[in-house]
Amino acid sequence: MTYSVNKVQKKKMEEPPAKRACTDHQTAQLKAYKGTPLELKCVNTIRALAADMVQKANSGHPGAPMGCAPMAHLLWSSAASGGTGRNHSAKNPNWWNRDRFVLSNGHACALQYVMLHLSGYEDCSMDQLKAFRQVGSSTPGHPENFCTDGVEVCTGPLGQGISNAVGMAIAAKHLGATYNTTDFPNIINSRTYVICGDGCLQEGISGEACSLAGHLGLGDLIVLYDDNHITIDGDTDLAFTEDVKMRYESYGWQVLVVDDVANGLDDLRAAIDEGKKCTDKPTLIKIRTEIGFGSPSKQGSASSHGAPLGVPEIEATKEDFLVDEDVAAYFKEQADAGDQALAAWDADFAKYKEAHPDKANELERRFNEACINAVAKKMPELMGGSADLTGSNCCQIKGAGDFQKDTPEGSTLRFGVREHAMAAICNGMFAYGGLRPFCATFLQFAGYALGAMRRRPHHQPVEMLESLRSMPNMCVVRAADANEMAAAYQIAINNVHTPTVICCTRGTVAPLEHSSRDKAMKGAYAVIEEEGEGAPDLVMIATGSEVWRCVDAAKALQSNHSIRTRVVSMPCQELFLEQSEEYRRSVLPGNVPTMSVEASAEHGWHRFSHAQIGVARFGMSGPLEQLFQKYGFGAENIASKGKELVDFYKNLGGNVPDLNCRPTFVNFQA
Repeated sequence: MTYSVNKVQKKKMEEPPAKRACTDHQTAQLKAYKGTPLELKCVNTIRALAADMVQKANSGHPGAPMGCAPMAHLLWSSAASGGTGRNHSAKNPNWWNRDRFVLSNGHACALQYVMLHLSGYEDCSMDQLKAFRQVGSSTPGHPENFCTDGVEVCTGPLGQGISNAVGMAIAAKHLGATYNTTDFPNIINSRTYVICGDGCLQEGISGEACSLAGHLGLGDLIVLYDDNHITIDGDTDLAFTEDVKMRYESYGWQVLVVDDVANGLDDLRAAIDEGKKCTDKPTLIKIRTEIGFGSPSKQGSASSHGAPLGVPEIEATKEDFLVDEDVAAYFKEQADAGDQALAAWDADFAKYKEAHPDKANELERRFNEACINAVAKKMPELMGGSADLTGSNCCQIKGAGDFQKDTPEGSTLRFGVREHAMAAICNGMFAYGGLRPFCATFLQFAGYALGAMRRRPHHQPVEMLESLRSMPNMCVVRAADANEMAAAYQIAINNVHTPTVICCTRGTVAPLEHSSRDKAMKGAYAVIEEEGEGAPDLVMIATGSEVWRCVDAAKALQSNHSIRTRVVSMPCQELFLEQSEEYRRSVLPGNVPTMSVEASAEHGWHRFSHAQIGVARFGMSGPLEQLFQKYGFGAENIASKGKELVDFYKNLGGNVPDLNCRPTFVNFQA
């Protein structure tokens, strides 16, 4: 990743053997490169900054950003300056006619943040790059559009982003057909660009969305497929051997193949230009890359996918967070060209308003108002349809016409039997702006669409535990340590009529002093008993890594406030409810102040506790302990809230509702 042959030659003899091997690798790269030195320097700067971010955070995914850096370089080389890339402006990230960009493989977000930084977006300053994945930064671990200007949609679970992009392309085509005129043909003519990986194309939702995109002939959708042959488990041949080119051609896409971007960008540049020329089909550009390209020992290896490269690799290749002046100047030139494109569009729109005031006013209302009226006649931005259930869902807008390849002005979408993609496409349409999309299906099929219905498809399963627990005939186990994990496996093996979900904490947990596999098999048990005789003053229930935090809190409550506290580990609610009433009361008396602690939704815990410490919102990125402190799962806050609960019922004269005395109603089958 060193940026010039002269630097390499000058330093080579001064470097230790490990570093010399790296510079030998770089020298070979420079000799093989078939492009300008500045072009290579820009690409390597992108690679290096992304690797720096992941290394400093000690968390993240460096491999994909390094392999995809050539694509990003071309996509951020502004079309307004004669480049192959997109028109956008850091001065107005919400410019209506900007070209949209979606990083569908959102784990590679370091790449997007680097490009936003080089393009002058304030949310991605150098300080924010250095704060990657830290609490409170605008550079979280996956792209979040509510957190970072320049990010169009949240992308985490693979396949969602490319499906959102289909919705954006639909929105652009519909709005262009509705508001462009013969004298102003380019008021809305934006393109949608995507970078995606193997995982995105393996997920079923992308197949649904891309099939519809081909049917609709979305010619302004261009997808750059990072064909690096690597997933977390290893080579894609382990599970993914289909011919992607043939599959997408069968969907009705134009598919172009670029075999090499490591040694020059002419082929990719030509392919992007070819994609722009194709107006009646979306384009997939299948680009052979090497994951982690530029890392001397981890290039092309799964080891560069989801972990920092390591200090020796980083230090051996270049100076930390370096952006040379000529690289900064190049991207400043591209950003200026985008600003000029924005200014030219603003001038055109001013003339458009004079020539077509009604259309202009309606278009302004679509992009500037948040309220939604109930009457479709007064709300032309209403656009959507059903998953092949239009009549059953009663969702036909009379006189609206179908949105089809040849009638993009229509506002009724025929999604076909594609519930998951339908919801994700609507998210993309809304993110584009100017539309209020709707979609419909039977309630039963909402389960197919839940991944997209969450609205923010990132890696934060806040509600997932309660969702699984609320499902009939489902056994959910969240273990606190190795003993309880052994119980979890035994539970799963014993349950031959019930699916079992074992939820594991990603962080390391220490063994609990009094944990028990046998007791865990009953669903819940006291892992720490209160001191002294009689009922405890407080009961804490927890699961997973939160159990030992409650143990620490209980010790503090005893020593500081003489509050006799019992800590209950409840790895499985379902099994606990199957136990006898006598056993359940022996663990949870019910009439003692009881508080649940779980780093998940608090819903469902009301059956077992009088108060709950949980998560009622989507979270943020950062080191584990910092996040636990911020969201109230540190031992100090747990102890404080426990004391508050005890004091609350003391002030009521000790009248604690007995949670075990609630009436239970059972729906019997006929």
